[in-house]
Amino acid sequence: MADTIPVRSGEELELTRLEAFLRVHIPDLPSGPLQVKQFAAGHSNLTYSLQVGEWEAVLRRPPLGPVAPKAHDMEREYTILKELHPYYPLAPKPLVFSRDATAVGSPFFVMERKHGVVLDTEFPEGVTVTPELCRRLSETMVDELTKLHSIDYAKTGLASTTHPEGFMERQVRGWISRSERATTGDVPGIEELKKWLVCHTPPESGATIIHYDYKFNNAMFTPDLSKMAGLFDWEMTTVGDPLADVGTAMSYWVQADDPELLKKGLGKPPVTVQDGFMTRREFVAAYAQRSGRDISHFRFHATFGYFKLTVIVQQIYYRWKAGQTADPRFAHMDRTIENLVQYALTTANSANGGI
Repeated sequence: MADTIPVRSGEELELTRLEAFLRVHIPDLPSGPLQVKQFAAGHSNLTYSLQVGEWEAVLRRPPLGPVAPKAHDMEREYTILKELHPYYPLAPKPLVFSRDATAVGSPFFVMERKHGVVLDTEFPEGVTVTPELCRRLSETMVDELTKLHSIDYAKTGLASTTHPEGFMERQVRGWISRSERATTGDVPGIEELKKWLVCHTPPESGATIIHYDYKFNNAMFTPDLSKMAGLFDWEMTTVGDPLADVGTAMSYWVQADDPELLKKGLGKPPVTVQDGFMTRREFVAAYAQRSGRDISHFRFHATFGYFKLTVIVQQIYYRWKAGQTADPRFAHMDRTIENLVQYALTTANSANGGI
């Protein structure tokens, strides 16, 4: 299946200015016209495929319209990739960053183009899907998250730009503040959820580099699906509690026996509903075994993961409601917000810790 589409109406780039920028900043760029397509996946930042002859790269820029403070920071993501790529090659190598909005209408950066298979809601044609394959993919996702968390962040520049002490308390306060800034009306249960998170924030389990948006459609696999070939969307990456990373990953990890409203809240259910994929409980148990981390407080991290996802959807819906984007995928996200809040409350009150 193709991973790119023609650029959506209203999201075009100024090709003449962009090509002029590239020819100044990219050594040995071949002759020929610049060709641009858009990556179809994703609901937030805009991502484009660039090609000049045999040269290829990827451009990332913020979404159209006003954005939340500190969100969609292209320079920050570029810096993270520059620090992380030498230690974790699945992170794309960044090539150039520009604060100048002339070329594309905002700050942006360009990074290497990786090739492979991105799994979202279905497998590519020709792949024989078996429970064994799905299990191996689950294992790979656990393994790579564990590897990321094992990197000594003190060896990178992230040690001087992040503040892991008090991370979870700041995150709870910060995401509550984001929720309040992106409100579009009353959401049943959201005040109860906020209070629960404030009252139940546990001691931190440690500090590691965390991706903070870890899910299948941010990962790329080799064509035979035997290993991961790339990991993308490092916008939220920081140094903090690794269980917050696992909780965020589990908020996207939908399983076959989940309620329909959870499975279809963001569109078609992800591939993880298919037979053979780990359940959330199995994923968290495998992570705990491989990382050696204590997961006794994971009910909080799972609940927080759903709240964080709720706020991300709130921010997207807020932009749609304000007319800052016309993407029809966002029109009914108010229902998704309500459903996520209720599921987060169910998780908070569950006996099995939300997994």
